Amino acid sequence: MNRFLVITLLLAGSLSLAQSPDMPSDFLNKEWHKERRQKLREKLPSNSVAVFFANAVRNRSNDVDYIYHQDPDFQYLTGYREPNAVLLIFKDKQKTSGGALYDEIIFVQPKNMMREMWTGRRLGNMGTKEQLGIQQAFNNTEFKDYNIDFKAFEQVLFLDFHNDVRNDAQDPGDLYDLIEQFKVKAGYPQKDALSVAREQPKNNLNTKTLVSIMNDLRGIKTPEELDLLRKAVMISCIGQVEVMKAMKPGMSEREVQGIHEYVFKKYQAEDLGYPSIVGGGHNGCILHYIDNYKPALDPKELILMDLGAEYHGYTADITRTIPVSGKFSPEQKQIYDLVLAAQEEAMKICKPGTSFSALYDATARVINKGLAELNIIDKPSDKHLYYPHGCCHHIGLDVHDRGNYSVLQENMVITIEPGIYIQDNTTKDPKWWGIAVRIEDDYLITKDGCEHLSAFAPRTTEAIEAMMKQPSPLDNFLLPDLDKVTPKGN
Repeated sequence: MNRFLVITLLLAGSLSLAQSPDMPSDFLNKEWHKERRQKLREKLPSNSVAVFFANAVRNRSNDVDYIYHQDPDFQYLTGYREPNAVLLIFKDKQKTSGGALYDEIIFVQPKNMMREMWTGRRLGNMGTKEQLGIQQAFNNTEFKDYNIDFKAFEQVLFLDFHNDVRNDAQDPGDLYDLIEQFKVKAGYPQKDALSVAREQPKNNLNTKTLVSIMNDLRGIKTPEELDLLRKAVMISCIGQVEVMKAMKPGMSEREVQGIHEYVFKKYQAEDLGYPSIVGGGHNGCILHYIDNYKPALDPKELILMDLGAEYHGYTADITRTIPVSGKFSPEQKQIYDLVLAAQEEAMKICKPGTSFSALYDATARVINKGLAELNIIDKPSDKHLYYPHGCCHHIGLDVHDRGNYSVLQENMVITIEPGIYIQDNTTKDPKWWGIAVRIEDDYLITKDGCEHLSAFAPRTTEAIEAMMKQPSPLDNFLLPDLDKVTPKGN
C-alpha cells in the first residue's frame, strides 16, 4: 500500500470518527418529515410530481460565504440542512429499472473528504438514507443522467426561479447545474418568469399550485412545531427582559442588540429569524431599521427593539419599546398606552373564524380614534402615515411564514403588532416628534380563542418600568476603554 493511500485512509477514518458530534436532541425527527411529505402527496393533483430545490449558497465577500440557511420548504419536507440538493415527490408510485416502487427521490451533496475538511460534514446519499429516512437518495451528480420523463406527468409543480444562483465551475452537481438540468428535462421555456406563467396552459409546468399547497400545510402548526416555536418565543422574551434590566443611558444600539443576541446564543438558538431592529429615538420611526449604529442612547428617548431568535429553524417575532431612562414621559406613555389598547382590542377577537382584516381594523379604529383625541390628526377618518403597516402575519420557519391570510384557524401562530411612528416635523406640536412605539406579540390560535405565547416579556408601562428597576448581571461587566488601552508585549 503506498504512502498516499495510507494517509488518505487514516484521514478518512479520523473524519468518520468526528462525524458523531454532540448535537441537540430536539430536532424534528425523520418520521415527522416523512409524515409532512405524505401530507403534501395527498394534496398533489393526479399524475403529478412536485420538485423542490435547496437554497443557494450566498457569497458575502470574495471567498467567504454567508452562513448557509436552508430553504424553509425543503427543510420542512426533509430536515436536510445542506445546499446543492433537489427533491422530487410523486403523487403516484414510480418504478425503478429493477422493478422496485418509490414515490420520492432526493439528490444530495456527495461525501467529499477534502471539501468536508474546509466547509463541514456532509451526510452524503448513504447518510441521507439513514438519518433522514429517504431511501431513494443519490448524489447530486447523478441527477443529470436520472431518467425521468417530465412530459409524462399531467403537472410538474415547482416554484419558479429568480436566476440569482451562482455557478460553481468546480462542482458539476451544484444548485446551478441541478436547475439547468431540470430545465432541460422538463422543457422549461428559456424566457422570463412572466412568459413562463403565460405559457403554462400550453405545457404541464405549474409554478403556482405548490404555493397554495405549502401555505395550507405550513400555516397550521403541528405539536412538534409548536414545541420549537415556544422555545424560540421564550428565548426572545428572556432577551427582552434582560435588556430591560441592563438598559442605561449612553448605551449604543449595537450594544443593546448584542445583549439580545447573546441571550439567543446562550440558549443554543442557531440564528436570528431576521436582522435585528434596534432603534433609539427617531430611528424607531424606520420600520425595518437594521443599521443599529447610534453610539449613545439619550435618556429622553424610547428604544424600539424588534428581535426574534430562530431555534432549529423556527423563529419568534417580538417587539418591545421601552424608555432609555427607565421612566416613560407623559407623551411617551400616552402613545404607548394607545398602541397597547389597540393590540388588546385585536386580542379580544383573536380566535378561529376571525379574518386577518378584522384584526387590523380593530387596531386601526383604536389608533385613529386615539390620535384624533390627542389632536395628532383632526378626525379618526383622516388618512395618515402614523400607522403604516399591517398588524398580523404567520410565524414559523419564516418570520413572515407561509399560511393563508383569509381567516384564523386553530393551530395557526401569528403576530399582533400595532404601532405608531411620529417622525419629526409631522405634527403641529413638537412634543410628539421622534416617538415611535411598536408592541408585537406572538399568539397560538386555540379551539376557541388564543394563547399569548410571549406574555413573559412585560408590555404594560408599569410592568416595564418595574422590570427596568431590577438589577442586571451585566451591571458590573465593564470593558477597557479602547482609547486608553496600551498594548503590551510579552
